[in-house]
Amino acid sequence: MTAQIGENLSYEGRDATMCSEPLNSYFELSGIEPGFQASCTALWRGYVGSWEIKDGRLYLTGLDGTLADGSAATVATFFPDYPDRVFAHWYSGTLRVPQGNLLEYVHGGYGSTYEDDLLLSVEKGVVTSSDVRHNGVSDDADGVEGYGIGGMTIFPTVARGQREGE
Repeated sequence: MTAQIGENLSYEGRDATMCSEPLNSYFELSGIEPGFQASCTALWRGYVGSWEIKDGRLYLTGLDGTLADGSAATVATFFPDYPDRVFAHWYSGTLRVPQGNLLEYVHGGYGSTYEDDLLLSVEKGVVTSSDVRHNGVSDDADGVEGYGIGGMTIFPTVARGQREGE
């Protein structure tokens, strides 16, 4: 599996990328099979969520994806009563936010290692603690900083109604 594009996170006035997918917990708990269309090998889940932590609470603030029928997916698609921002009350777990320079690239999932990982413990959408795991120091002062992916294959898009047999 190709390294995956992370979710966007706004936290303490900074934008970051997290290697966690809190929206998957919502789909699992609610029994929803959203049927996203994968656009590339670095995005098998078919969407990118944007999140913010404000006043110690986790919110979904954006969703960018395409459903199997070719329609755009947004926050309003799954939360019509909260189209701009929804409190992630369904999520309990640890959010991993890689920081610092890349130490080791792994071409699969979220397996790459960075100098630090900010680990945010969340219980029913509320951040209960934070910790920083130190993984080492990069030998390359000019190295890649922040989460990224090394390569991907982009799938061709087919307009709705243009698929074979439609």
